[in-house]
Amino acid sequence: MSSPHAPGGAGTVPALARGVVDRAAKRRTDAEWLADAWKRALVLVVDDGRALVADDALVLVDAAEAPEGERLFLGEDTEGTPYFAVMAELPEREGARAANVREVGHLLDDRDTGLMMTAAGLWHWHAGHRYSPVTGAPSRISDAGWVRMPQDGPAMWPRTDPAVIVLVNDGVPGPAGRCLLGRNAQWPGRRFSCLAGFVEPGESAEAAVAREVAEEVGVTVRELRYMGSQAWPFPGSLMLGFTALADPAEPIVVDVEEIAEARWVSRAELSRGEVNMPAPASIAHFLVSSWLASEV
Repeated sequence: MSSPHAPGGAGTVPALARGVVDRAAKRRTDAEWLADAWKRALVLVVDDGRALVADDALVLVDAAEAPEGERLFLGEDTEGTPYFAVMAELPEREGARAANVREVGHLLDDRDTGLMMTAAGLWHWHAGHRYSPVTGAPSRISDAGWVRMPQDGPAMWPRTDPAVIVLVNDGVPGPAGRCLLGRNAQWPGRRFSCLAGFVEPGESAEAAVAREVAEEVGVTVRELRYMGSQAWPFPGSLMLGFTALADPAEPIVVDVEEIAEARWVSRAELSRGEVNMPAPASIAHFLVSSWLASEV
């Protein structure tokens, strides 16, 4: 998938929802093909979800230069180049720095964004699943990094936790239109973002949006519209982005255990920088930017 995106602006998809490498799932159990592919692969070293970045691009090395570590097959591009990640300590590289997708995902091109998102997501999953949750037995990596096999008990596959995030707005066009943003108690005073929360068992994404907004700010939403999704590997969420309408006259009742403050903010205020925008790599930034650009 090649998806246009303007770094720092309102792209057609969220910043971290891009990628052009075929995951080639059928290759994950083909040991002979994987062994041959490794010899000609480009390799991303990943540690604690971080990788080396230089000049807004991932530092990829030949297999011969890659350190020892567990290998993760990331996929193959249209020209037949295989890509792997190795879970190992990041090497020293002049002109490069260690970064995670939150910091640089919006700066990378489509190929590198997809590779880093996949590698970071798998790293976090492997780090948290060294043992079987059923038996407590140690597990080993299998299927080119996409399965863990315990010594005793069923196989384990990577999991993703669905979460919803919503830009609530008043539906008013132009600079006077307002959106409802919240601030986490740990954030600086001028930083606000969209309301969000995890989908609970037996709940639809739409129901989760309505519930989370009601719980966090006491406001009723209507006319939900799905806008897109992106993974958020901190450690393993899938953010489902929505917009919704609400009445600014309805009193805001903040759940102080969730957020420190919530307020309606106009397009004009956001454009003047009176409130800090969400981080550029976040889907919250995509939702706010899209709303600002739409003018409706």
